Amino acid sequence: MNEPVFVAGTGIISAIGNNVAECLDALENGRAGMGDMNLLDSVHKNRLPVAEVKLSNAELAKLAGLSKIKSRTALLSLIAAKEALANAGIENLKLLRCGFISANSVGGMDKTENFFNEFVADNNKGRLRDVINHECGSVTELVADALGIKDYITTISTACSSSANSIFFGARLIRNNMVDVVVAGGTDSLTKFTLNGFNTLMIVDEQFCQPFDENRRGLNLGEGAGYVVLVSEKIAATLKNKPDIVLSGYCNANDAYHQTASSPDGTGSFLAMSGALKKSGLQPSDIDYINLHGTGTQNNDIAEGTAIKRLFDGKYPKMSSTKTFTGHTLGASGGIEAVFSFLALKHGIVFPNLRLQTPMVDLPFVPERELVKNIELKHVLSNSFGFGGNCSSLIFSKV
Repeated sequence: MNEPVFVAGTGIISAIGNNVAECLDALENGRAGMGDMNLLDSVHKNRLPVAEVKLSNAELAKLAGLSKIKSRTALLSLIAAKEALANAGIENLKLLRCGFISANSVGGMDKTENFFNEFVADNNKGRLRDVINHECGSVTELVADALGIKDYITTISTACSSSANSIFFGARLIRNNMVDVVVAGGTDSLTKFTLNGFNTLMIVDEQFCQPFDENRRGLNLGEGAGYVVLVSEKIAATLKNKPDIVLSGYCNANDAYHQTASSPDGTGSFLAMSGALKKSGLQPSDIDYINLHGTGTQNNDIAEGTAIKRLFDGKYPKMSSTKTFTGHTLGASGGIEAVFSFLALKHGIVFPNLRLQTPMVDLPFVPERELVKNIELKHVLSNSFGFGGNCSSLIFSKV
C-alpha cells in the first residue's frame, strides 16, 4: 500500500513551449507566454492578454498525428501524453496494466461554441457531430483511444485542482495494485465561455499578471496540457533510464468556504499542504521549494500565503509561481506544474516569480524574483487550489 510511486516520464505543451525541452528553456531564460489573442476569437481580444499555445488546431492535429481535427482540448492532451510516454521509454506497454487519468474543465467547448454560432445564424447548419465531444469525459476517451490505453480510464474535473487530483489518484491506483503504469495529468484550452466567466468574476488582469505582488490585479488565462507517467517500483526497476524522483506525498482537502473564493485564512490550503507532508512522512523544514498556486488574484494569494505562513512558521523555503510564465491553465495547471516541479528537482533550479515588484505587506516572505541555478533540491511541494475550496498539494522527492 505504501510502495514508492516513481515518475518515469513527463510531457507538456503550453504557451512557453510545445514540449518539455522548449518549456525548460523558456523557464530558464525568463520568457513568458502571455500576449494578445491571436487564435481565440473574443470580444475581449484587444483588452485581455492570454497565454495561448502558438499553434492552430490544424498544426496541433499534425503534431498529434491525427488526420481529423478534434477538440483543441483533446489535441493538447494527446501531444503532451504522447511525449510523456515516449520520455518514459516503457517497452511492451501493451503487456502491462495501464491507466489514463486525465483532467479538464472545458471539454470540447471550443467545438460547441463554433457549432452554436452557426446554428443560431441558421438552424439548418452547424455540425452536430462536433457537439458529441462536448463533455469532459469525451476528451479523455478520445485521447485514451489514440494512446491505446484501455485498462483504466477516468476523468477528474475539480476546477484548478483537477490535474493534481488526477496525479495522486493515479498513484493510489498503483499503490493498490490496480495498474502498473498510469499516465496522469490534465489539459484545457482557451474558450470564450471560460474567458467570459472569469471576466464576470472580475479577477482577470488587463496587464500581465503579478502573483504575490502587493499591487496584483488578477490572473491571465492560459491553455496547455501536462502529464506524468507514474510507475510502480517493480516497473521502475526494469526501465533503461532508472527514475529517481517519486511522488512522496499528496492530499486533497475541501473547506467549502465559497463557490469561487478561497477562505481568507487559507484553511483548505493549510489542510492540503499539511496532509501531503503527513503522507510523505516529511516535516515543513524538509521542503526545499514550493511551486505556488499563485494566480495573482487578491483572494488566492493572501489565502495561500496565510496558510504557508502558518505551516512553515518563520522557516520558509524558496518559492515561486510559474503561472507568471504560462498563465492560469485551469484544469491543466496541476499537471503542467507537476512537470515543472519534476524539472526543478531534476536540474536543481528554482524558477523566478516574474514581474514581482512590491512584496505583499501582510506576508513575511518574498518569492524568488530571479532564476536560482545549481541548487540542491530534495523535496518540492506543488500547490493547486481550486474553486469551491477544493485544494490539493503534491510532494515530489528525489531518492
